[in-house]
Amino acid sequence: MIAQVTGTLVARAPDRIEVMTAGGVAYECLIPLAVFEALPADGGPVALHTHLAVREDGWQLYGFATPYERAVFQRLLAAKGVGPALALGILSALSADRVARALREKDVTTLMRVPRVGRKKAEQIILDLADSLDALGAPPAPSGGAGGSTAPAADDAVRALVALGYALPEADRAVRRAAEGEAGADVGALVRRALAALSAGR
Repeated sequence: MIAQVTGTLVARAPDRIEVMTAGGVAYECLIPLAVFEALPADGGPVALHTHLAVREDGWQLYGFATPYERAVFQRLLAAKGVGPALALGILSALSADRVARALREKDVTTLMRVPRVGRKKAEQIILDLADSLDALGAPPAPSGGAGGSTAPAADDAVRALVALGYALPEADRAVRRAAEGEAGADVGALVRRALAALSAGR
């Protein structure tokens, strides 16, 4: 089992990167969009928590920013009809914490906004996983300092942006950026900051 990969970023694409380790071995890791957005410049240091998927046609590493994100990915794989590609797609559209909350709250609507997840698929994922999330524990506090008290406001801000016509992945990313360093920000403030970032093309 390859649990972590640490080294230098040598190549990138929106869905994968190559990391050259100190031992001279380069690993290709498939990644969710949030990891791609946080990457350093080429040649910079990278440390990923990884999951190795073994299939008949080959092995593939999946890389995540935190153990919690990896744990949510692994839990998604336990749902009927969810393979690594779909699990990674869910984590590219939603943060790991948001996925876990959607499952706990049986929020079919949020899961249905993920590409390739219709009502039946969302209901099946919730049926399989909603009652088995205790082992995940609590998500880590965001590095920007926003604690758990910000999460409900962030959820409401995402819903507001979706109502304005923004796609869920785009809205979720914009709100997460708006919440960085803004512990306790209310819904209105998050929406205004997210809209400003979206208008600026960030």
